[in-house]
Amino acid sequence: MSSDAPPPDLIAKASVTSGSGVWHTTPLPGVLRRLHLTDGPHGIRQQTEEGDHLGIAGSAPATCFPPAVALGSTWNPELVRRVGAALGAEASAMGVDVVLGPGMNIKRSPLCGRNFEYVSEDPHVTARIAAALVEGIQSEGVGACVKHFAANNQETDRMRSSSDVDERTLREIYLSAFEEVVRTTAPAMVMCSYNRLNGVYTSQDPWLLTTVLREEWGFDGVVVSDWGAVVDRVEAVRAGLDLEMPPSGTDRRIVDAVVEGRLEESVLDTVVERLRGLQERVSSDTSRPPEHEAHRELAREAAREALVLLRNENGALPLEPGLSIAVVGEFARTPRYQGGGSSHVVPTRVTDALAAFREALPEGAARFAPGFTLDGTDAPGLADEAVALAEETDVAVLFLGLPESLESEGFDRTDIDLPAEQLALLARVRRVSERVVVVLANGGVVSVADWRDDADAVLEGWLPGQEGGAAVVDVLTGAASPSGRLTETVPLRLSDHPSYLNFPGEHGHVRYGEGVFVGYRYFDTLDRPVAHPFGHGLTYTTFAYSDLEVTETGGDAWTVAFTVANTGGRAGQEVAQMYVGLPQSHPTRPVRELRGFAKTALEPGESARVELPLTGRDLSTWDPEHGRWSLAAGTYTVSVGASSRDIRLTGEAVTSGDRFAPALTRRSTLKEWSSHPIGGPVLAEIRAGMEGLDAVPEELMRMADSLPIVALATFGEGVTEEMVDLLVADVETRRLAAIERGEITG
Repeated sequence: MSSDAPPPDLIAKASVTSGSGVWHTTPLPGVLRRLHLTDGPHGIRQQTEEGDHLGIAGSAPATCFPPAVALGSTWNPELVRRVGAALGAEASAMGVDVVLGPGMNIKRSPLCGRNFEYVSEDPHVTARIAAALVEGIQSEGVGACVKHFAANNQETDRMRSSSDVDERTLREIYLSAFEEVVRTTAPAMVMCSYNRLNGVYTSQDPWLLTTVLREEWGFDGVVVSDWGAVVDRVEAVRAGLDLEMPPSGTDRRIVDAVVEGRLEESVLDTVVERLRGLQERVSSDTSRPPEHEAHRELAREAAREALVLLRNENGALPLEPGLSIAVVGEFARTPRYQGGGSSHVVPTRVTDALAAFREALPEGAARFAPGFTLDGTDAPGLADEAVALAEETDVAVLFLGLPESLESEGFDRTDIDLPAEQLALLARVRRVSERVVVVLANGGVVSVADWRDDADAVLEGWLPGQEGGAAVVDVLTGAASPSGRLTETVPLRLSDHPSYLNFPGEHGHVRYGEGVFVGYRYFDTLDRPVAHPFGHGLTYTTFAYSDLEVTETGGDAWTVAFTVANTGGRAGQEVAQMYVGLPQSHPTRPVRELRGFAKTALEPGESARVELPLTGRDLSTWDPEHGRWSLAAGTYTVSVGASSRDIRLTGEAVTSGDRFAPALTRRSTLKEWSSHPIGGPVLAEIRAGMEGLDAVPEELMRMADSLPIVALATFGEGVTEEMVDLLVADVETRRLAAIERGEITG
């Protein structure tokens, strides 16, 4: 061996910073075993070592649960936790150590091609659903990997594009769900995204991977790259990335960096320890068979609760017994039940609505016509046949939606419209049928405004997993009541959306110009009309809300309690939603933001008392100037209702705030001095001693508010810079003393 050859132990340690194949980590003899990773946000996609990450190659059969778009719409964390446990159990039985999921990215635009893998436009419901999945998966001794960290909200140019986001927006919208899940569930892994964040690739961003994730949030697990996301191996390891996947064959760059003194060897020792900690947390059990049979009913239950009844005029649903039904649309026979790309699961079976109708109804009650082709090719004969069938039957149930070719990982949509041939068929059926029901199949939001009047009822079916066909028929026939709610706003048109002018960007950058006003935060603050608001969903019964109480429990914490009653004639589940806001003359924060929810099952005439916690953090905004969460004093509005636009009860939470008083400087404005708890009284004393101040016009006083206090030295009123500096020093002394006494924070 050459004298300048690197030490074998260094080479070995460098090797574990990348995988040994597409789905496995690299072992370190006597220290680390080889760990098996696999895709699995809604089903285990176990491939061979020679598999791929794009979902092209086959995989072993597994239960295909509803994707995140549907699980989120259940608003039922306990149900989702059970789904997570089932995923963990199947992964364990298949020898999988870490499941690559859930996906947690915010639905910034309805055009994102991967929205079916994500939960919501809102970080709170995203965090609750994702945390439940993580808890469920990890309860079975399998690790969960939350992804894609961070601000990965489009597929266009996803390997290079820079998400340019101000820090307040980043903290309040795009990082907060990750923060909550990391702090409350301790996921085994966090996966960095492909994109750049404010110009820096997330795979080599030390602020994101170390400062925020590890030092602020306390994450002690393994950070893995998205498959192929690493640009610079050395910078990535230095920034806090532990594991490159799949291996690029560039481990020697790590070795050379250590030998040349550009990278501390201790960084590799830390990676080894993190991987050791991971392997101690996980333990698969291949001795037990996958419980596919037992998980079918769970998948069906989850699909049922995910379905959102958007419209139901004149009691069109549920379908009464004895009706003759025209089942129209190829999706009824050939369902879309999951999205395309890396999460594509080989299901253990697939139920379709046509077969489920025929199983649930008397022979001949449900007749079928495909109506259109899934690839959109011209088929006038199919449409004619469907219209004729609709004319002969009591009710037409049209299964419409987006073919897989229009939405998938890897590309974004260009519109939110249903295919024109499907809408033309709907219009023709409306003219001959007295009752028309539309069932949608789509991973991302579709526009309904231009055609919803052609349907008496619209059921949003999303992509409901392998048991979705049976679940849809359960709801249509009334065997189950719909209980899903929207986790994203359905706009009247794409151009109404706050992201419209800044998606997907250009020249390698996408500007998050809407700031914190994402989704309903924008529509509700500006009171813009929408097709269906965030949180919306109808049932087969009615619910009433009463007796709101907002009780302070101490330390900027409250309990929000109210009663929900089933006032209709059917059993059902209500999703009660709690929003908070701070009244403002000029909004710098959304008029309302979701901060809690509870799904409650009630029999007719039954009521339940619901209690939701509210904390100071729930009322806070991010202060980028001082790098902290800021709780402003004030009277906050607490709203409870059935959607962000269906508010039933309102109350108040009053807080004196966090009493934060930053240091004042000579460059602080007169307005900042006036509003400061220490500087304000001092400045008031000075102003009181200034003759003629009362005669200064109001507009000049308002103009002066924006002046740095040191600027007074330039106006020849006897104020010098030395005097300003003495004033600053005096106020700082008083401020520090007030902090010591516990009167303020700083």
